[in-house]
Parts: sequence; structure tokens; C-alpha cells
Amino acid sequence: MCLAVPGRVLDIGEKDGTRMATVDFGGVVKEVCLEYLPDLQVGEYAIVHVGFALQRLDEGSARQTLELFAQLGMLQEEFGDPWERAAAEAGVADWPFADDLAEQPQHAGAAGDAVQEAQQQ
Repeated sequence: MCLAVPGRVLDIGEKDGTRMATVDFGGVVKEVCLEYLPDLQVGEYAIVHVGFALQRLDEGSARQTLELFAQLGMLQEEFGDPWERAAAEAGVADWPFADDLAEQPQHAGAAGDAVQEAQQQ
């Protein structure tokens, strides 16, 4: 799934002639293109989809949405590192969301067993 996620602009610069920003999505920081919102400023919030800031958003709405996404596990689904997730499923890394994986029934088999075994140790 690919969400449009609210984020707070931390800093703004230019990269290869394109206005870019470093944006915080509830603890996950990514680089975002600001070409669709050229007047967006540091400290403001925007809805971001596939790396592009699309619409300005007030802080209250942004925080409420980020909290809801976090509760639903959607931020990790959207921003999680697939390599870390694979390592967690194989039980070879200490991944911060490993508990969530072990609780999900679709992780049955060797990978799911490895996660559960690692958590029991």
C-alpha cells in the first residue's frame, strides 16, 4: 500500500536544481520534493505521496493522522526497511517491530518460527 502521509519540514535546500526538504514523518526522516509546494517553509506540515509534498496541512491534523497511522501500524508498513523486515522474519536481527511480526498469522513457517524462537531466548 502506498499512503499519503503528513510530515513536518525540518530543512529545505536544493538538489540538482530542484527544491527539496528533509521531512519528519513521526520519527522517520525522508527527503521530499517541494516542486508542487514551492512556498512551503521549515516547520510547516505537508501531505507527502511517493516523495512529493502535495498539500499543506495544519499541525493538529498532521499529528492526529500520524498518531492514527502509528496505532494501525501503517507507518512501519509504509516506511519500513524490507531488508530489516526480512531479517526479523528470519530471526537474525534485533528489529524494533519483531513483536508485531510474531503476532501476525501470515508469518507461519520457518521464518515465523525463527522470530518466535528468537523472542523466547
